[in-house]
Amino acid sequence: MLTQPPRVGLFVTCLVDLYRPSVGFAAIKLLKDAGCAVDVPAVQTCCGQPAWNSGDRADAADLARAVIAAFEPCDYVVAPSGSCAGMIREHYASVLANDPEWRGRAERLGARTFELVSFLTDVMGVARVTARYPGTVTYHDSCSGLRELGIKAQPRKLLGTVEGLTLAEMPDAEVCCGFGGTFCVKYPEISVRMVSDKVENIERSGADTLLAGDMGCLLNMAGRLKRLEKPVKVRHVAEVLAGMTDSVPPIGEAP
Repeated sequence: MLTQPPRVGLFVTCLVDLYRPSVGFAAIKLLKDAGCAVDVPAVQTCCGQPAWNSGDRADAADLARAVIAAFEPCDYVVAPSGSCAGMIREHYASVLANDPEWRGRAERLGARTFELVSFLTDVMGVARVTARYPGTVTYHDSCSGLRELGIKAQPRKLLGTVEGLTLAEMPDAEVCCGFGGTFCVKYPEISVRMVSDKVENIERSGADTLLAGDMGCLLNMAGRLKRLEKPVKVRHVAEVLAGMTDSVPPIGEAP
């Protein structure tokens, strides 16, 4: 009996859209390789996390409603970002707590929302990829993905199947890089200290490439590495898993 492939709505995220579209294309390739039909709703907006974290509840609620309406027809919502996926999955019901109809819709969509690598491994059962990446990488565990969604083993499992890749764990891989969305704007001195500590740990790993699953963290760490003139390449994990590193330079480097 023939079954239809799951219809996955790709939530691109603002930072991928504005700074690193290649991550979106890598996500589409990985999802299609896993047997999914991929839809990218053109009307999608910001998930509302910056507004919510800043106390702007009204705008956060409006953005949440827009995202829910855009993605409800999909079987799943997948984002190449633990923070955006975590916002939809874990916080939309709170954002819309005073609106019973929309809260119910938020809960139902949230239950079908996943971070990209978690979706590939935990839902679609992907156990290996066919990519090649010659080099030694280290992996930073982003706060939202790790603490809200339990993403830790999944990227490491798939990275272990990439031909030519060696994973070298950095000290304190689970410690925040200092980005934290608006945190880095409100507390710049603390943020710089945190990302400087992260750079030291990246160096101690001996890796030539830094990977993570959230563009905010990656941009923050890439910026500090560049300012300190450290020769470490920075990439989103999806680009490596999809075998799409030859077509785009590392994050923070000119094409």
